[in-house]
Amino acid sequence: MHVALNQVQRTGAIEHASDGVAQQRYAFQSAAHPQIVLAPTHGTWDWSKQGELHLRVQNAMAWAATLTVDIDDATGQHLQATVGVPAGPAQTLVMPLRAESPRGEGMQVGPPMPFDDHGQPTLLATAVQGVLDLHKVSAIRLGVPAPQAAQTLLFGRLDAAPGEATLHDAYAGIVDRYGQFTRSQWLEKIDSDAALRAAGKARATGAPISGLDAYGGCLDIHGLNKTGWFHTQKTASRWQLVTPDGHAFFSLGVNAVITDGGRSYVEGREFMFKDLPPASGEWAAFYGSGDNRNKDQGASQGIGYNHGRWFDFYAANLYRLDGRNWLDAWRTRTLDRLQAWGFNTIGNWSDDALGRAHRLPYTRSINIDGDYANVSSGYDYWGRMPDPFDPRFVQATEAAVTMASADMRDDPYLLGYFADNELAWAGSGAQGRWGLAVGTLAGDAKSPAKQAFIAMLRKKYVAPETLSAAWGIALGSWDALNVTGFVAPAPNEAHPAITADYSAWLRRYADTYFRTVAEAIRRHDPHHLFLGGRFAVNTPEAVAACAQYCDVVSFNVYADLPQHGFDAAAMHVLDKPVLIGEFHFGSDDRGPFGKGVVSVWNERQRGEAYARFVRAAVGDPVIVGVHWFDYVDQPVTGRLLDGENSHIGLVGITDIPFSSFVEAVREANLHIFAQ
Repeated sequence: MHVALNQVQRTGAIEHASDGVAQQRYAFQSAAHPQIVLAPTHGTWDWSKQGELHLRVQNAMAWAATLTVDIDDATGQHLQATVGVPAGPAQTLVMPLRAESPRGEGMQVGPPMPFDDHGQPTLLATAVQGVLDLHKVSAIRLGVPAPQAAQTLLFGRLDAAPGEATLHDAYAGIVDRYGQFTRSQWLEKIDSDAALRAAGKARATGAPISGLDAYGGCLDIHGLNKTGWFHTQKTASRWQLVTPDGHAFFSLGVNAVITDGGRSYVEGREFMFKDLPPASGEWAAFYGSGDNRNKDQGASQGIGYNHGRWFDFYAANLYRLDGRNWLDAWRTRTLDRLQAWGFNTIGNWSDDALGRAHRLPYTRSINIDGDYANVSSGYDYWGRMPDPFDPRFVQATEAAVTMASADMRDDPYLLGYFADNELAWAGSGAQGRWGLAVGTLAGDAKSPAKQAFIAMLRKKYVAPETLSAAWGIALGSWDALNVTGFVAPAPNEAHPAITADYSAWLRRYADTYFRTVAEAIRRHDPHHLFLGGRFAVNTPEAVAACAQYCDVVSFNVYADLPQHGFDAAAMHVLDKPVLIGEFHFGSDDRGPFGKGVVSVWNERQRGEAYARFVRAAVGDPVIVGVHWFDYVDQPVTGRLLDGENSHIGLVGITDIPFSSFVEAVREANLHIFAQ
């Protein structure tokens, strides 16, 4: 084997690890791409019968080091993996010789590394990208990306091995009978049914806040209107939600307070689970099957094990806790907890019975499903945008609003309605703002949105030559816009009309969507608030349209502070109340491998981040509430929808509250009412 060093120094003599394996020390210098290149002395390697690359490695630093492994073939293709090598004893780095990711195993984040593989510390590269011709392997490149100071690693034997035994072992037996990760310990982890029952039935710390009206409104702010319904009102330069009894209400909510969030596919990967109950007898009720794939959703792309038989770990644990009447017991216990922890709102996607109990105000989701046209903005994480110009969308909206409001319109405990969720109002990248305009023009000739856009352009420009000059494109006739896949120009300084026309279209698109939904809500339920569409990606045009037609503009904000997740200055100019429909902070020290969208190091920091976020929200005169996502931790092996598997809950998969976190949450919530 030939070894070439690029900005890497071989130092010292051969060393031996504690188990006798020979290793050589290498110092990766401060440079852009220091690397070791290993190549066959003659020709190429034939690894066609091999499945894994094994490399002995030890990090000599006192901190974790990042190592990249690139394997090249003679055709210019390569596989690449990046791994964090922790400080400490020598271990075996294993890289699958094919593209691989936790998504392929049915989850978004893989198990922590290294792991004990039959007594050997093993570091699996869980994410491998690229393509490789295993008949013609030409080189292996080991690098440390752009170190700021020299990084020293020790390398020992390197070989290719048949099969994928390490990949299998890394995921084998990672979930116990309660749905918990088997390879680590934490304060709330359960090891027996008796311990589960004892911890699960402990009373929630604290009592519901006193001195509030029946809906949780504060009695010390005067001059607000009593209408018999939740509404918004601006007083003393601050927007307020106001209870039916006329008192100020800052909405502290929790999303997805449900019992079915603990479902995870088991079919085809039974080896990941220890002691699964039998799919018969009393446990049969907690098994199900189905296909949760959605080919139009980016969220579901590449997720393996996404259909077939699933098991509901959370509901099964509730059954262990309370027996046959577990659902009623859970509802009572959960409402007790939420009130004791200072929450006053049941957020989106929650059990309807919790709202009907009339202990806490609640929200309702209007999900507009139907066979109507759609448009791609280029983002499409949750699917393509509904086409609001399609009459079938208007019909679907009418049906969805009718269903959502049927038993709610006369309930004063209903805070209001959200419509859809995190629609793709923008695309990706630097030109993402214009994604919906570009995507509209790329649609086929039958697209109602495309026809509306073309009609708008024809009205403004009259002749296609005028549009050609304004946009700097060749357009022989209006029919040229009608071709499927029309490539619309990107806005540029030389042709400012493009920006103006795209902006006008985005506003018209959003106006049509929000007006359609708002009018349907007003027809079927004139009493309750329209809480907007829970923006994730957005454009100024969409936000302004929402502000015009909705009572409240909602943003799902995944940032350290609410003001870092939406244009707060613009909302002050629009002078409209804002509700944060989702936020969270996650860590990986309580079982699930993911740390959520916004991560912190540990459980203590989750509580600190929550308090900081809520304080910043209360201090902003346009923000009228914040809703945490979500109530229960996601399954270790990924939820059915898209494989998300993060520790972001108030309670674990066993329904045991995370004590230090919920105490910090309670203190932060109570502080609001003490101001």
